[in-house]
Amino acid sequence: MKKIAILTSGGDAPGMNAAIRSVARTALAKGIQVYGVSYGYKGLVEGDINEFDRFTVSEKIDKGGTFLRSARYPEFFDTEVQQVAAKQLKDRDISSLVVIGGDGSFKGAEALSQFGIQVIGIPGTIDNDLDYTDYSIGFDTAVNTVVEAIDKLRDTSSSHQRCNIVEVMGRNCGDIAIRSAIATGAKYLASPETNYSREALVADLQQQFSDGIRYSIVVMTEHLDEPYELAKYVQYQTGIETRATILGHVQRGGSPTAFDRHLAVSFGRLAGELIIDGISNHIVGIKDGQFIHVPITEGLNAPVRDRQFDITTFNVTR
Repeated sequence: MKKIAILTSGGDAPGMNAAIRSVARTALAKGIQVYGVSYGYKGLVEGDINEFDRFTVSEKIDKGGTFLRSARYPEFFDTEVQQVAAKQLKDRDISSLVVIGGDGSFKGAEALSQFGIQVIGIPGTIDNDLDYTDYSIGFDTAVNTVVEAIDKLRDTSSSHQRCNIVEVMGRNCGDIAIRSAIATGAKYLASPETNYSREALVADLQQQFSDGIRYSIVVMTEHLDEPYELAKYVQYQTGIETRATILGHVQRGGSPTAFDRHLAVSFGRLAGELIIDGISNHIVGIKDGQFIHVPITEGLNAPVRDRQFDITTFNVTR
């Protein structure tokens, strides 16, 4: 009987549980034994592998995080460590592995394929920074979390006529900032795609103030600037009372939206079908409304998605 394992790796994302459930039930329906690997690649190397039945994944579709847990494990880039991981699977006669995570997780999966393990990847990252796919699991939920927070910040910012700088996650990708800025009508967007500078931000805020706008929401992708220092700089340069809010890991949590649940279930079903069909070293995704799968190397080296459409709909972006 064919056996498969599932693991989640890297940062957690809402919808991962729905994807685990979908892969498991797709496989179980075909008589395939399913195993869950706890704590990502670390758990795989340590042999933290347990068999599933259909009830193991019951009542998980609406839960955030990952019930398999996750872990950062840079040691996995060592070839000898990869060999240990492959042996843990082979010792249990597990021939296939589904990996849910981001680019680092996919590189680990690709490495395992060199040791004879059939691997399929599912994109699960709130950053939405995998350019071969239009959406990854967790992104929509994260954007909705940010929008809810900014809507609340707007109330206090307008009451006190303040500028509020809101830092959101995304690493080197501005998708969360772009979507949430558009959705909330923020007054300024600072992301890797917008040629941000402190001087441009100050000039824009000064112009808004002279136009009679007495409060501002600035949405900024992490790592572009230090938010608290920037707030002091803006207040000193403009005279506008300015605060900084770092939303942080609250963006990772919460029950997944309907969109993320549907995406996760569809990705999981496709991943299970690819395993059944004997396809390996591929990652699933969605492009122009169609569910796809591509070789891992091709996916990781895909051209950067054009985000200009989103940015140009935002009327005050500099």
